[in-house]
Amino acid sequence: MPDVNDLRVKIFADGADLDDISRLSKNPIIKGFTTNPTLMRKANVSDYRAFAMDVLDIVPERPVSFEVFSDEFTEMEQQAMELASWGKNVYVKIPVSTTHGEFSGPLVRRLSEAGVQVNVTALMTAEQVEMVADCLSDQTNSIVSVFAGRVADSGRDPVPIMAKSVKLLRPNKKAELIWASPRELFNIFQADSVGCHIITATTDVLAKLPTVGKDPDTYSLETVQMFRDDALAAGYTIDLSQSIPAQYKVTS
Repeated sequence: MPDVNDLRVKIFADGADLDDISRLSKNPIIKGFTTNPTLMRKANVSDYRAFAMDVLDIVPERPVSFEVFSDEFTEMEQQAMELASWGKNVYVKIPVSTTHGEFSGPLVRRLSEAGVQVNVTALMTAEQVEMVADCLSDQTNSIVSVFAGRVADSGRDPVPIMAKSVKLLRPNKKAELIWASPRELFNIFQADSVGCHIITATTDVLAKLPTVGKDPDTYSLETVQMFRDDALAAGYTIDLSQSIPAQYKVTS
């Protein structure tokens, strides 16, 4: 029977809702936090710095990742240095490329060698991981985020890619691999089985943690009860007084 307490993979909460972050910060299972501009916009964040300072007040020690948003390397580097200055537990998310497809490796190398903890994000292939790994300092903590959930959305099995990525990062003891954008709770156990260091999960995925290890027969009965309760709550009825068309009648 699976047990989240037996996992080696670290679970990071992914989101931008301060109430959720505060609540999850009290859960010892959650080892870190990540966010991105898309999640921040959905949470109606208008002031980047104020939001980040609120997060760091809530999470003063565990790793927290904030992302640059420039599409130009010089400005991206300036933003990265500023974000890094906000806290010793800050990891700066750098996209693997610009929107024009320019590889961010040289910037990643400069930042990593300067002691900035980077989280290189939006990777989809083992080849990208190999390129990024070559740019990471072995003296500075770093993270590589492979979007395994989006890989699966494309119809590909992410497990071989993640397993290969673990091996590619193994020589650098300061580098960790994130299984990013999971779609279901089982992905946590998949990430653990291939030796992934971290998996990020949004609140809707984390909400399913209490179901881990639940007896299937009990879960089946609860599901049947849910359907029944919802049908009653909706007030659904079927008029059984009407004649049934011949093609639908049950015959012995």
